[in-house]
Amino acid sequence: MASVPLDPQTLLSAYAQGLFPMGDKNGRIQYFTADPRGVLPLESFHVPKTLAQFMRKDPPVYELRINYDFRGTMRRCMETPRRGGWINEKLIDAYSRLHEIGFAHSVETWFNGEPAGGLYGVSLGAAFFGESMFHHRRDASKVALVHLVNRLRERGYELLDTQATTTHLERFGAIAIPAKQYVALLARALQRQCDFA
Repeated sequence: MASVPLDPQTLLSAYAQGLFPMGDKNGRIQYFTADPRGVLPLESFHVPKTLAQFMRKDPPVYELRINYDFRGTMRRCMETPRRGGWINEKLIDAYSRLHEIGFAHSVETWFNGEPAGGLYGVSLGAAFFGESMFHHRRDASKVALVHLVNRLRERGYELLDTQATTTHLERFGAIAIPAKQYVALLARALQRQCDFA
């Protein structure tokens, strides 16, 4: 089976329909959806107490950077055991093109000039589609997630799509909702335009 198109127009059209691409170990890429669908409600996002204490340190442990090393962030996600198996070089190239035209973004944490953690995703309308995250140091990806949510709230986003829920994300308030409900939330979010960068 041949891989599907990954040009920016096809990718954005897929996201607008609730689809997302994933690769397999043979390098083939297909579009998928999920039912139930994981979302992280922005209004009820919860920062665990120990993480909140960690983030209150002065000076902060990590330096925050937005879109500083998008391709590198994706590659580090790809290299993360158990998380990055669906990411391949074709997808890195495809999302890097989306990044270049302003639709894909990374939130990164750095420590002493080195990448400590981060995440990336796609912004479309008032929806942000979280794709993957990585960390090399304690809580580095969690700090990036908190900064992502704060940024989405500040800029009026309505939907943070996580595709699926995990124990890790549930600690922050992630929930699973029926696909029909997700489609309605997505349709509403796509009626508005937010500026991530």
